[in-house]
Amino acid sequence: MHYSYLLSVSLLTVFALAAPQGGIFPAASDLSKSVSATSTTTTATATITSSSIVPADTSIANDPVVIGQLALAAKAVDRINIIPQDASFKFDFDNPPEKTKNEGKGGHTVRADRQSFPPLIGTGVSMSLGFLGPCGFNTPHTHPRSSEINIVVQGSLETEFTLENGARTVRNTLNTRQMTVFPQGALHTEFNPNCDDAIFVAGFASEDPGVQQVAQSFFGFDQDVVEAAIGNDFTFEGKDVEPFRSLIPANVALGVERCLKKCGIN
Repeated sequence: MHYSYLLSVSLLTVFALAAPQGGIFPAASDLSKSVSATSTTTTATATITSSSIVPADTSIANDPVVIGQLALAAKAVDRINIIPQDASFKFDFDNPPEKTKNEGKGGHTVRADRQSFPPLIGTGVSMSLGFLGPCGFNTPHTHPRSSEINIVVQGSLETEFTLENGARTVRNTLNTRQMTVFPQGALHTEFNPNCDDAIFVAGFASEDPGVQQVAQSFFGFDQDVVEAAIGNDFTFEGKDVEPFRSLIPANVALGVERCLKKCGIN
């Protein structure tokens, strides 16, 4: 007990001697100065960081020479050295390079693949961003060279896919931060059933996943082929094919009827 008391007194004496005038704890005015200095430093740092942001460099997008060099590079480090600008490794979906945006009445999609974003060459991945307006409809399509993971980042989507003949159709409603998968080659579609915009991110396990819109591609065949393909199931006269082709909307389309009525869209 005696030794514990002496030890406690000794420690308190050391702290008192080491402390600056005004006691062990700093005065309120000192704390205020410290907080003020910290705030000033933080603001200055934020300003410097903001001013150093460099826009995405699109100079090598769609460039066949650079794309060829990257494709033939022996090593990954060689590919890095072929692209001298750091900003070339940045892709801006709001301000994408030319030939990357697919627009329709119901919204648009923007793709980042090996052609539009050459730094992807050698990575085995690519990505698309879809903006669907009210009742926007990404018409049925396939990706012949990759599966797709699709996550909703704003709004909600109704999705459907069918893998092949004999497989059931898989249907889901995705809300914000929910995801689904479309297997490679599966026929699939996304639809915004609401009166507000929806945005989704699609990731691919290929630098060039490819895309084929089913209706647009099918009715691109010769008239006699189209007529023969669907004539066995219902009456479809050859003279009706050409006018029907003109009615097929570009992707991304505006539909579905029940949504159009709900949102008052003509």
